[in-house]
Amino acid sequence: MLQLLIILVIIALVAGAMGFSGVASVAGGLAKVIFVLMLLGIGLMLLLAVMGLIIIF
Repeated sequence: MLQLLIILVIIALVAGAMGFSGVASVAGGLAKVIFVLMLLGIGLMLLLAVMGLIIIF
């Protein structure tokens, strides 16, 4: 998921630099959504680990 986030940020930066504002805004929006989902997943894993329900490898 982190790889997809990095790829979308790079696409947004390159598209914005080349003047494709529509593509840049879509890629940036998707990167924001994936970032929030990733943070929620990490937070959930940490919460469950503190509660002792899962083992983090």
